[in-house]
Amino acid sequence: MSSKVRVIGVAAAVAALLGVGVPVAQAQTPAGAASGWAGIVREPVSIRMEKGWTSKGELTYPRGSGGRLPLVVLLHGSGDNDMNETLPEGAGSIFVPVAQAANREGYAVLRFNKRGVTDVGPVLSDDEAQLNPPKPYEQILRDAASVVRFATTLSKVDPARIVLLGHSEGTQVASNLAANPAAAGIPEPAAVVAMGVVGSNIRELITYQLFGRQLAQLHEEFDVDGDGQLTDRESTDGLVGQPDEVVTLYREVLTRGADRNRDGRLAIDAEVGPILRKKSGIDNYPNATGIPPDIAAYLVDIDRFSDVSEDLPRFDGPTLLLNGENDVQTPARSALIADAAIAKAGRTDHTVITYPGVGHAMNVTSKFNGAYGEPDAAVLKDIRHWLRDHD
Repeated sequence: MSSKVRVIGVAAAVAALLGVGVPVAQAQTPAGAASGWAGIVREPVSIRMEKGWTSKGELTYPRGSGGRLPLVVLLHGSGDNDMNETLPEGAGSIFVPVAQAANREGYAVLRFNKRGVTDVGPVLSDDEAQLNPPKPYEQILRDAASVVRFATTLSKVDPARIVLLGHSEGTQVASNLAANPAAAGIPEPAAVVAMGVVGSNIRELITYQLFGRQLAQLHEEFDVDGDGQLTDRESTDGLVGQPDEVVTLYREVLTRGADRNRDGRLAIDAEVGPILRKKSGIDNYPNATGIPPDIAAYLVDIDRFSDVSEDLPRFDGPTLLLNGENDVQTPARSALIADAAIAKAGRTDHTVITYPGVGHAMNVTSKFNGAYGEPDAAVLKDIRHWLRDHD
């Protein structure tokens, strides 16, 4: 099977709606991928999925460990992610540090390439049927179930102690599987860990990503006096230090023409808001501005399934929810909502942690113009401690 590397295009930001999901322009070795594996066995595996696809993966576990081990299955964010959840622009990976952290606590870890991804980079197949199946999210969910079933056959794995750890889209995958494992043909998971929680329905999240976050940025970074209105000085000063594409956008919308009541100020919500909303095209959801047909089809399909706040309360097991407070893809409020729903369902072993200054990749970064990076040490420490307590 021939392979290719998908180049970042105009729709890259949209393709990353529920996760990293932005393949780098050429295959790279993620920062840190060649280090941190001391004392850890790495075994390549091949996982047969439906419709003729076989996924490459890797099983890792502490060297010298005996007997069957608890296992963490890592479930990616949206997009064409490889087993490492490689980050764009050589920024490292999300899943390598997480896997190593779990291995240090005596867990085995199973990572795998998503359907259509042939190698780390990520390198992609030429087969469009595998890259864009008819029901994209349902196929992702079914593939994850195939991975869990595969895990139960491994001699190093205790099938009664399989933890599902999802990032972004993977948090919904984990909750969908945990809520009804029998339907997926898998054993009930021992626990669920969610990073960057999809705790609201997809349309709400996409509306925030394409429209609401811009209003939030204007309120938080432009409106110095907090009165909900922008003076000419605030509009001009707010552009200082912003990326070129942000400057271009706001110069276009923060004009005197937006001042409908001609009071010399721009009401962020009442006057600028309608302009930004129209530019986003969100009222044509899922065919909003810049969303290509394959992503629109994905949004329609994933909307058929329950989000974390709806499904994880149905799971009678321990849960850990982690979210950055600078996350503008799955805002921290989503994690708090999901945890409250879990508590309301009467579950007693549930924890939610939010991290100031941390973004969607669980790295320390600015909020509205953040950069990718590997998960912060505090996040990895909390995962290790929680896994240690739940072994």
